[in-house]
Amino acid sequence: MECSKTEILKILDEYIHRKEDRKVMAEYLTDRPNSLEQLAEDCELSVSTVKRIINRNAFIYKYFPP
Repeated sequence: MECSKTEILKILDEYIHRKEDRKVMAEYLTDRPNSLEQLAEDCELSVSTVKRIINRNAFIYKYFPP
C-alpha cells in the first residue's frame, strides 16, 4: 500500500521535530528527485548534509503502513 502525500506529510510532522529535516524528508519522499544532488540543490544544502538528514531520519519508515 502506498501513502498519499498528505499522509506522508502528517507522519513527518508528527515524528520529525527539526524543520530542516522535515523539509528534506518531505521533498525526498513526496517529490522523488532524480538524485541526491538534485535534492541538495532544491533544498539549498550540500549533498553530505542531505545524506546525513536521510540517514538520521530513516526510522520514519516504520510509521508508514505496509
